[in-house]
Amino acid sequence: MSVPQQSTRAEAATTATTTVERPGASAEAIQHHYDISNEFYRLWLDETTTYSCALWDGPGDDSDLAAAQRRKIDHHIRAAGADHARAVLDIGCGWGSVLRELVTARGVSHATGLTLSQAQASHVQAMNLPGVEVRLESWADHKPERPYDAIISIGAFEHFARPGYTPEQKIAAYEEFFARCRSWLDGRGQLSLQTIAYATMRPDEASAFMQDEIFPQSELPRLGEIVAASEGSFEIVALRNDRLDYARTCELWLKRLRASRKAAIELVGDQVFARYEQYLKLSAVGFRMGKICLLRLAMRSRPLARATRAVV
Repeated sequence: MSVPQQSTRAEAATTATTTVERPGASAEAIQHHYDISNEFYRLWLDETTTYSCALWDGPGDDSDLAAAQRRKIDHHIRAAGADHARAVLDIGCGWGSVLRELVTARGVSHATGLTLSQAQASHVQAMNLPGVEVRLESWADHKPERPYDAIISIGAFEHFARPGYTPEQKIAAYEEFFARCRSWLDGRGQLSLQTIAYATMRPDEASAFMQDEIFPQSELPRLGEIVAASEGSFEIVALRNDRLDYARTCELWLKRLRASRKAAIELVGDQVFARYEQYLKLSAVGFRMGKICLLRLAMRSRPLARATRAVV
């Protein structure tokens, strides 16, 4: 599979204008990371094929990675109030672990997943899950046929702004996202959001390796930017920082990747293997040191009369 040409931070900065019409990473940038090989990711992710921070019940919890990932999925379903919902939206659905849980174990009638990864979309479609629809589209292009009862977004928010955006441009992009989510929700529906965010590290200290070679065209938010952008559409009812859980997750992924070194190199080659080994190692260190953090937010819809930018 060909890999799209990598974008540099300087190139990404030239796309940041005063008005952000189509914010975030392009489909090509997303596919650069997520479409390398489904088989490659299966080597080092757990059996749920979940590519985001797991959730442990404190440092003494000795659950394995798969159990911690299932706990994370349960957390977000509960935070969104999605149990037995009629319709749920998963923005950034990955390889479908949340969608599968919703329709097979949580009594959800219809679950829609959005992704810009063709590999992920094909994987979800091949599962033939009853009541699941996966769309190869951005949240910025999504037009639901009916209101949703709940929205879940895990590990996608990191791709909603680009390097070079000013804080004001980032907030404008995030505000558009939250306004659209609010307009798609029925009544007082809830949004459960998970994202990596800057903590003690400044955006200008971000690794060029990470922004050019691992996640091109993607920029992390700050908590304050999320709060400012969401306040017109959602009330934050719960917030937790689980950075140590993400350090642990990355360390386990790294261990599993190294244990599968031969098979991984046969699939993607030496350079890609080395790139992912460095990425996981740097990420674990960043979370351990508190340079970056992992935010999980439960957000309740404000009445539409108070929402500042409801979008249909």
